[in-house]
Amino acid sequence: MGLKLGRSFLLFFLIFQGFQLFAQTPPKESIDLESFAERLFSVQDEDLDYESIYEVLFQLNSNPININQANTEALQATYLLSPLQISSLLTYRSEFGDLLSLYELQAIPNFDLQTIQQILPFITLGTSGNPSNKSLINRILEEEQAYLLVRHRRVWEERRGFSEPDTAKNGSLSTRYLGDPNDLYVRFRIQHARDFSLGITLDKDAGEEFTWDNKTKRYGFNFFSFHFTKFQFRKWKVISLGDFQAQFGQGLVFGAGYSLGKGAETVPTVRKSSVGILPYTAALEAGFFRGIGATYQAGKWQSSIIASHAPRDGRSELNRDTLSNELEVISSLSQSGLHRTPSELSTKNQFREMNLGSNIQYDFSRKLQVGSNFLFTKFDNPWIKSPTIYNRFDFAGKQNWVGSLYFNFNWKNFFLFGESGLSKSKGAGSVFGFITSLSKQVDFSLVWRKYDRNFHSFYSNAFSEGTNPINEQGLYMGIQITPTKTWKINAYYDAFKFPWLRYRVYAPSDGSEWLTRISYQPSKTLLAFLQVRTEKKDRNFSDSGEAQLPYQIGTISKTNTMISLEYRINSQVFLRSRILGSQVDFENKKSNGFMILQDVQYGKEKWRMTGRVAMFDTDDYDNRQYAFENNVLWTFSVPAFSGQGMRYYLLGQYSFNSQLTAYLRFARTVYTDRESISSGLQTIESNHQTETTFLLRYMLHQ
Repeated sequence: MGLKLGRSFLLFFLIFQGFQLFAQTPPKESIDLESFAERLFSVQDEDLDYESIYEVLFQLNSNPININQANTEALQATYLLSPLQISSLLTYRSEFGDLLSLYELQAIPNFDLQTIQQILPFITLGTSGNPSNKSLINRILEEEQAYLLVRHRRVWEERRGFSEPDTAKNGSLSTRYLGDPNDLYVRFRIQHARDFSLGITLDKDAGEEFTWDNKTKRYGFNFFSFHFTKFQFRKWKVISLGDFQAQFGQGLVFGAGYSLGKGAETVPTVRKSSVGILPYTAALEAGFFRGIGATYQAGKWQSSIIASHAPRDGRSELNRDTLSNELEVISSLSQSGLHRTPSELSTKNQFREMNLGSNIQYDFSRKLQVGSNFLFTKFDNPWIKSPTIYNRFDFAGKQNWVGSLYFNFNWKNFFLFGESGLSKSKGAGSVFGFITSLSKQVDFSLVWRKYDRNFHSFYSNAFSEGTNPINEQGLYMGIQITPTKTWKINAYYDAFKFPWLRYRVYAPSDGSEWLTRISYQPSKTLLAFLQVRTEKKDRNFSDSGEAQLPYQIGTISKTNTMISLEYRINSQVFLRSRILGSQVDFENKKSNGFMILQDVQYGKEKWRMTGRVAMFDTDDYDNRQYAFENNVLWTFSVPAFSGQGMRYYLLGQYSFNSQLTAYLRFARTVYTDRESISSGLQTIESNHQTETTFLLRYMLHQ
């Protein structure tokens, strides 16, 4: 009784005596897309699926966790709390009971102001689900979080694919794109946190034809996605119809289409959380389930089922067996989602993929979870890839299954996790690790993984150096040191090897990677950091044309450096200056690249302008520079720049009223080392490329 009375006085003091973070009622914040990208994706490359990553983070934001009920697994899913902070929160709850207000987060040991500000978008105190006695239909019709979003993008220089076709000597016309250069995207969504989500997504890429054709399953837009998800329906934790994704365990079987992996956040992001079944709202045309997914909660038991029957893009060919019978097989499956030419269009929805999956999870306590995953996949035709020297152990056949066992265990400040799986081919995959707070100043993580060369899991996204967890062994160690409130040091070292051949590496190989980032933040308005990353991998030597042993490999070493200074002058003006540099050493030749950029942001209550001017100079494509760019709402832009030139863009945002907000972005890249850009049908006969993006968001009930 005395403890709770004392806590009440402390809470009163925090709210009314000047130690305030918020207004009387803490507002529901939205994800700061830019800060998330900078924090989680500071190591940027083309292997990351940024849109899918953000979509999952957006789903977590749209369905905040109840801070009074969340276990270790749910708290870790935000990637914002250290093991020590999570342990402090659980201890505080066990001693004092449920939090009475979000202000009370300030009283929890090891919670600082920056952490509280970051975690607010992902948490709630109130009860989730149905906030009233109204019927589901009425709640949907009256929900404030209902919006329509329309986006248009276009490159204004003419690409070869949109020009008049050429006539060959035999009189045939060369291939051109079927549609216009406009990229159109429409999203309609109604949702209430932990109650329901209803949405439709339509997408047409540049070059795709806007037409109604039942034969090719094109109904105006080239891609159509839909979902209806109900949360907390009696004992059903979630029921999702239409398009959805799933993440359980460490991603060996169900990986939700993304993995954060290695970056400047060297400790928390190496561990995945079982966020379960989530609606799919991205415009990517692969990597999701279409059908029904549901999770049933009964006490400490939780079971999920997945049933999906979805079209897949791909190409086929006829194979002859030993009896000279012809058999149609899938030679390749496409994930690009592009259907601009007759050839690309011929791949659309050519095959069907059936998936039947399950998850069973048991919570022994808030400290220990164990679970199992299983996924059976069947294609309507056998999938037999065109043979190459490195894909000998890739999947081949008409059906596959993969199963796994996983655990999450919290012991004091140690969060141990692991998953081990087996596929139909008898190939195995395992990942084990832990994250811990060794002290208030030091956090540490370790991950060990081993994936056989014949481990086949189509929806996996476990921690790995490669794009998929296959043909890899490795050990990762990460550390974060905060010696003072203003200084922070992040570092990791990862050693890995590939027992079998890989693309562009025609021999068993190994490699290593390390990163160090030193950050200085004396206040909320100033942040400076230095980041250095070095990676060493093997690669085939270039073909010199001289007689030599086939498939010789050598080590390619890449070093990337970034220096950044961010300063918020006041609530209206924000500045960022950044220098990026790289050096590549391969075949006894060194090449270099650099990029210098300056960002300026100015905004008031109803509008905001963001601009960038950047210069880049790289010796080759290996030295390409990645730079996250501000874009319109819920749109990612992480382009790569190589060669010599300048990049600049201007982004404007204006809120006409509480319902209507408009975004307009103008971006141009000017090259000084070429007179044409890109190749094939994407070729632009100019030294510059100009792109505009226009987006409107209309809130229906605000």
